[in-house]
Amino acid sequence: MTNGTLHEIAVEYGGLAGPDLPALAEQAGMDARSFIYSHAAVEYTVAFLGFQPGFPYLHGLPEALHIPRRASPRVRVAAGSVAIGGAYCGIYPAGGPAGWHIIGRTAAVLFDPAREAPALLMPGDRVRFVPE
Repeated sequence: MTNGTLHEIAVEYGGLAGPDLPALAEQAGMDARSFIYSHAAVEYTVAFLGFQPGFPYLHGLPEALHIPRRASPRVRVAAGSVAIGGAYCGIYPAGGPAGWHIIGRTAAVLFDPAREAPALLMPGDRVRFVPE
C-alpha cells in the first residue's frame, strides 16, 4: 500500500468528453455504465510522470480494461482528457497529440507552472476517479 496523497478527480465520461468509451466498452464485453464503474471502482497509483509536464502514468487499471494504444494517434485532444493506453490510465495535462483511447475529461488542472508544486500528481500519489 502506498502512502502518497489521495486525489479524487471528477470525470465526465463518454459523449464528446470520451469519444472512445462506447467502442472500448463493447470490446471489453460491457455496456458503457459497467465500463465506467470498473474504471472508477479502483484506486490508481501514479507510477511516473512523462510525455507532457505533469502527465501521470496511472497503475492499477483493471485487466479487463487494458487496450493497446491507438493504431493512429489523434492530432489533438483537449486538456484534461482521461485516457487508456495498454495497462495504464493517464490524464493529458495540456491539449496536443494523443495515441491513447479517450474515455472522459476532467476539469482538474494537472500542471500549472505558477503553483508552488507545478504538477498536481507526483509518483506514489493515489487517484480515485469520481464520475460526474
